[in-house]
Amino acid sequence: MARSPIWKSIADTLAAEIAEGHYRPGDKLPSEAVLAARFGVNRHTVRHALAALAEAGTLRSRRGAGVFVAARPTDYPLGLRVRFHQNITASGRTPSRRLTLAETRAANAEEAEALHLAPGSPVHVVEGVSLVDGQPVAAFRSVFDAGRFPELLRHVAAIPSVTAALAECGLKDYTRASTRLTAELAPAVMALALEVAEGAPMLRSVAVNVDAGGVPVEYGTTWFAGDRVTLTLRPEDGGQGVGTLPPTGKAPRNS
Repeated sequence: MARSPIWKSIADTLAAEIAEGHYRPGDKLPSEAVLAARFGVNRHTVRHALAALAEAGTLRSRRGAGVFVAARPTDYPLGLRVRFHQNITASGRTPSRRLTLAETRAANAEEAEALHLAPGSPVHVVEGVSLVDGQPVAAFRSVFDAGRFPELLRHVAAIPSVTAALAECGLKDYTRASTRLTAELAPAVMALALEVAEGAPMLRSVAVNVDAGGVPVEYGTTWFAGDRVTLTLRPEDGGQGVGTLPPTGKAPRNS
């Protein structure tokens, strides 16, 4: 009887250990050198086994950091109220956010139109990365009317939740008026932020949130890692305000 290749036997062993919970989603695997010593093979053989597991979606590699057990895709509801921390906590997982930019500048034409502002009006811009169980799942940019929320950036710096920061500014509730979804490919900077390969599939969401009077309060763009998030429409919201654009293959203009 023909023997299975050594690399496949190693891959099967690691896959079984992952299935049994020896390594959990997000855990880092031992280095190639350690695995090679464990199985008595060279590092090339280990690399072959790890590559097969990565191709199967069991592992993910982070340049300069190592190889990790891939997390299961996160269900992310798109409804009238989209709250990152609430959605992720409700799924039994741990949300966190890493802010990379918080500034006040003049609105461009697209932002001004979405927020019903005069061109060049001051806006607050908040950018960052959303994580689930420590794994990046999305990069985001949120734009707000600086005239209406003058203290927003101060609250955002102290509170990781944008919803909570808006509440501190007096906005207790807001809903999603529209969402447009577009398939895109990750450019280098975005790939680095999301810890995915350059050219990996992403789903871009462009949304406008409004207050109870229908006045726009947030113009947000989110780039979801395609293999880490499952976007869902909740029946009670009827999918209203959600539109889907065909794949463009274009990268975001900036990250």
